[in-house]
Amino acid sequence: MAWNPSPQVAAARDFGKMFDKEVVIVFHANAAGQFGYASYGRTKALCGEAKKMADMMYNAAIEGRA
Repeated sequence: MAWNPSPQVAAARDFGKMFDKEVVIVFHANAAGQFGYASYGRTKALCGEAKKMADMMYNAAIEGRA
């Protein structure tokens, strides 16, 4: 997995380590209704799978807002 220093990914990575999870996806939103996500996978392959899953969930959420 490539190192990503963003605080959102660091939080997902910390959660994974704390709770012994191999894949973590965190969705976040603010009061203005803007939202996003961070994904983490323990290995490069799992990281890629986490991103695919997160992209699908994010796109479904965007479509549901319309």
